[in-house]
Amino acid sequence: MRIAVTRPEEDAGPLKAKLEAMGHEAVIVPLLAIRPRQAVEIPALPWQAVAVTSANGIRCLPASHGLAKFRTLTVGPQSLKAAKQAGLAAEAHGGDVTGLAAFIRANLDPGAGPVLYLSGAETTGDLEGQLAAAGFSCHRAVLYDAVPAAGLGVAENSLRAGEIDAVMLYSPRSAKIWRALVEAAGLSRQAGSVRNFCLSGNVASVLPESWDKKVPETPDEQAMLALLAREGRRD
Repeated sequence: MRIAVTRPEEDAGPLKAKLEAMGHEAVIVPLLAIRPRQAVEIPALPWQAVAVTSANGIRCLPASHGLAKFRTLTVGPQSLKAAKQAGLAAEAHGGDVTGLAAFIRANLDPGAGPVLYLSGAETTGDLEGQLAAAGFSCHRAVLYDAVPAAGLGVAENSLRAGEIDAVMLYSPRSAKIWRALVEAAGLSRQAGSVRNFCLSGNVASVLPESWDKKVPETPDEQAMLALLAREGRRD
């Protein structure tokens, strides 16, 4: 299959390699560009844990973050890998924001200290709000902005010509941007007929009901690729 990869450039390369190893062709269409914020200061507090829901939250940390001694909780393999590469004592739980919040509520004590949440300016799932509702003191550090793409780039002509078989969407925001750009280009019919592989039901819910949507059993890339492999065998 010829698959549109919508992840930011930092994440698109590794995914492209995985898809090619599976025999697919990847078309890189970054829908978001990551822009680190400058002069961000991390409060020097006795954090009970550091929560991260995106690898970009690790990549955009200031050099003098001072977080290596704290327990770091990530949502999946990519954020876990980035955290370990940054020298953090990291572990992955939950698969997505809701799952991570559930893990924290079940395994951490609201009275044992504050939780630091590393995030971008726009987030999904409101981890901060979920933890606050459970009695945790949660400090959110905004480390980057994710700037939406202005167009579909190389994917526009390919989609128009029927040369895209599938698209991979990893967040509700990227799905929203994909839908808006497709509609602006007059390509809703074409986008609806390709297979839209969505990381979760929340991602899929952003797309029109009539579009062909595929959602893995669990919200992680390994499950996405397994679903893609099963779908490919049906062709």
